[in-house]
Amino acid sequence: MALQDVCKWKAPDPQEPSPHLPQFGGWAVPRGCAPQTFLRLHGPRLAHGTTTLAFRFRHGVIAAADTRSSCGNYVCCPASCKVIPVHQHLLGTTSGTSADCVTWYRVLRRELRLRALRDGQLPSVASAAKLLSAMMASYRGLDLCVATALCGWDRSGPALFYVYSDGTRLQGNIFSVGSGSPYAYGVLDRGYRYDMTTQEAYALACRAVAHATRRDAYSGGSVDLFHVREGGWEYMSRNDAWVLYAQLQELPELDEEDEEAASQAHPEPVNCHRAGEGVELCGGQPGRVQDACRD
Repeated sequence: MALQDVCKWKAPDPQEPSPHLPQFGGWAVPRGCAPQTFLRLHGPRLAHGTTTLAFRFRHGVIAAADTRSSCGNYVCCPASCKVIPVHQHLLGTTSGTSADCVTWYRVLRRELRLRALRDGQLPSVASAAKLLSAMMASYRGLDLCVATALCGWDRSGPALFYVYSDGTRLQGNIFSVGSGSPYAYGVLDRGYRYDMTTQEAYALACRAVAHATRRDAYSGGSVDLFHVREGGWEYMSRNDAWVLYAQLQELPELDEEDEEAASQAHPEPVNCHRAGEGVELCGGQPGRVQDACRD
């Protein structure tokens, strides 16, 4: 009797859906149709909306995002997590299609873990960005939608990269991604300084996301705040976006000399959690990591 009969093992049916990402050119489309043409003409029309941002300053990298997950004109989840930890010194903001973002971050975590086991040390943020860019570039034209800002701290200090699903890779000090990014950039451009204090950086990030959620119909919920330091990332707080915006409206018009007062618009970080504590971000609770993200 064959071993497969004893173990009751059955060979997988190649026609059934596979949990593994197929190689480029292996998509199931009608015979005689190019995958790019078929998906462009008959593929689903997905609406995306979010507000995520990240910026470097002298004390590390700040990442912030709203928590509204939308599907077209419907709010699917008001408390999703749009900042995904990769390892203890690296995390990324996510914007685009939820399934694409989750899949590619799982692939990135796997590849970085293998490189760390092989080399004996974690890859740099630049290496992680280059790896993610190269992997997604092979699927250009297949309607992948992943736009991320990789925030980390490596041997060269704090680093920030923007990576898009067509293979684009950019390094910079400020990035905002999503339908609310024009509103967030307006706040960031006015208040950003590399030599900010930590409290000023927290206030600026939350203020930018709160203003974006007010003007962008696809952004809302709460404001998640992360801080990447030399010792690893920390989940600082989650504040209701509407309450935060109302608090900002009560403040007088600020001049450049009043940046100290602006930091009071954001309460002291609560429920602070550090990387490596063995907790997960899920369900909108600080300190729990959620694999599935959102638009």
